[in-house]
Amino acid sequence: MDTLIEQARAAMGRAYAPYSGFYVGAALLCADGSVYTGSNIENASYGATNCAERTAFFAAVHDGKRSFTAIALCGGLGGQIRDFCMPCGVCRQVMREFCDDDFQIIVLGPEDQVQTYTLGQLLPGSFNADSLV
Repeated sequence: MDTLIEQARAAMGRAYAPYSGFYVGAALLCADGSVYTGSNIENASYGATNCAERTAFFAAVHDGKRSFTAIALCGGLGGQIRDFCMPCGVCRQVMREFCDDDFQIIVLGPEDQVQTYTLGQLLPGSFNADSLV
């Protein structure tokens, strides 16, 4: 878990956030042990901005990964972690596409505090492929 958190922290330093100044990094652990990192990438039109979590997921899926164990994330204004940076609703929904309720979401907070949640805790009663039948 410590290595995953450190990879998320390193990814935060690669964020492109010229508009909000809010830098986010994520490290996604695949079931095979490989790790994909991502950072938020902002856009002047805001709607085209991509979150760190989705950047990591999309890179992994592009490489053929489909099974995931955990994601670590951290973020803060000016790259300073002052609070727990929780995944947004869109990112939670992307996680649901590929992950079960027991998928671990590890969030780094101030003074290296860590909170861990499951996807089921953060997205109860979610919409998924089974909802389409």
